[in-house]
Amino acid sequence: MANSSSGESVAERIVRVLRTFDADRTAQTPSQIARRANLPSSTAHRLVGELVATGLLDRDEGGRVQLGMHLWELAQRGSRALRLRQAAMPFMERVQARLREHTQLAVLERGETLFLERLSHPHAVSNITRIAGRLPLHASSSGLVLLAFGDPDLRRRVLAAPLAAVTPDTPTDPAELTALLERVRAEEVVVARGFVEAVSTGIAVPVRENRRVIAALSVVLPREAPTAGAIDELRRAAAGISRALERAP
Repeated sequence: MANSSSGESVAERIVRVLRTFDADRTAQTPSQIARRANLPSSTAHRLVGELVATGLLDRDEGGRVQLGMHLWELAQRGSRALRLRQAAMPFMERVQARLREHTQLAVLERGETLFLERLSHPHAVSNITRIAGRLPLHASSSGLVLLAFGDPDLRRRVLAAPLAAVTPDTPTDPAELTALLERVRAEEVVVARGFVEAVSTGIAVPVRENRRVIAALSVVLPREAPTAGAIDELRRAAAGISRALERAP
């Protein structure tokens, strides 16, 4: 696609527009999009108009725009995430029904933990993750599984970069994190007490397809809750997801 005077392609600018939307900001004016995407106002207004015309964005009666149904439709067609989610959902529902706490499915996406699904109970412990939300790999139980079984170059990059603390218990020391990742690879489970929220414990296990780890299945429990039963449930569910993926077309 043609580049702008700054060398940025049209596709890159469209992605910047779409990234201004999140769970707390579902509708915006073109001017707000221009400011948040750091684009000239005329460029943002033109891109928004084109995206509305194609159905990737929708415009409401007040002139604000939001992500369009056509964008959702396209994302569902042949999506790797959709296939994984469909295989995982029956097993996630079983875990959630038995534990009555948050049950989550996450994948590695551009160096972060991306949550594809979350099932919850009205009285479950506090949990900040959201569907389509992201967390740093070193901070969450799911991210630690993905990091432990990911590419060695990815681990080196993460360990070499500054590690931000989400809570006082988030591992930020490279030596401590290296040792933790080695345990995760050996035990195929991680128990992360207070890493994301002080009141919670995240537990995660790997999900494999053809022996390769492609996702992490996790639950979030109250911090002092027993973990053995949850670990057993997660391992059974992860094995079931792997079998379902092998049978899937």
